[in-house]
Amino acid sequence: MGPLDEEPRLLRAGQSRCPACGLPQDRVPTLDQDWVLLEPDMNPLAHTVPAEQRWIELSDGRVTVYGVCPPDQTQRCRIEHRLTCPAQPLPDLWPWLTTLRDENARQAERRKASEQPPPPEEWPDAG
Repeated sequence: MGPLDEEPRLLRAGQSRCPACGLPQDRVPTLDQDWVLLEPDMNPLAHTVPAEQRWIELSDGRVTVYGVCPPDQTQRCRIEHRLTCPAQPLPDLWPWLTTLRDENARQAERRKASEQPPPPEEWPDAG
């Protein structure tokens, strides 16, 4: 390899298209010298997003996961595009909630199977 005539190109923040769904996603640097793909123009209230999914924008343009519980009620955050991507399955954000939903579905099926048939609309003439 010879000397470079120009500086190496750095990856810059910006928008790209999701390979799964084709929608835009923001490529944003993190505090860990890494990158994260965030949903553009989406800034939900932080207390409505699970702690490990909250990305807070810092003044220098980088983002970091904001795990403070409970967050300030007015704090806004960003979320990863993979959570909103229609071409990807939604990750299990709260495992205990998923388990509870599965158990409730089983209970509903058992209840439905054991229910007595409804009484007839008209009773037979017993004379």
